[in-house]
Amino acid sequence: MKCPFCNHEDTQVLDSRVLEDGDAIRRRRRCLSCDRRFTTYERAELMMPTVVKRDGSRMSFDPSRVRASMELALRKLTVPSQEVDAAIERIRESILLTGEREINTEEIGDRVLEELLKLDQVAYIRFASVYKSFNDIDEFVQAIHEMQRVIEANNGRAAKSSIEKKAVKKAAKKTTATTAEKNQRKK
Repeated sequence: MKCPFCNHEDTQVLDSRVLEDGDAIRRRRRCLSCDRRFTTYERAELMMPTVVKRDGSRMSFDPSRVRASMELALRKLTVPSQEVDAAIERIRESILLTGEREINTEEIGDRVLEELLKLDQVAYIRFASVYKSFNDIDEFVQAIHEMQRVIEANNGRAAKSSIEKKAVKKAAKKTTATTAEKNQRKK
């Protein structure tokens, strides 16, 4: 690390600490030439993929554009802003986790649809109508049926998960009861 005062190439780290939020490391340094002290911060730099639009043009990913689209779909609906923020963060993280250098707007739109379905069904249909460029009422009806299938599939998984959890609890109780009986017999 170069000294910001004399540009000498050699500095010594005196102290390193992780910041409270855990997102950065603060380092106190001393220049070996001029003996002046300074602080540096080390943060991870995460590069979002470049967005490839339908016309082939490219632009950097901008979460504010995702927010604007979602807020337009959610206009006049009662969805807490914290839930919208969390949905946008999940979209951003899922895009980042792809590890790809480029992502199509269609993939981003699909992620937005997934999150809107969790937030509000009306917002889902509003966004889908623009995103998928609906031309007639049949496309609206088809989107509604598709949404209902997804909801039913998710409810089925949740019900199955609930049944499995109950079965595990029942088995655990049975095992505990059996163990207790064995311990009673030993006495």
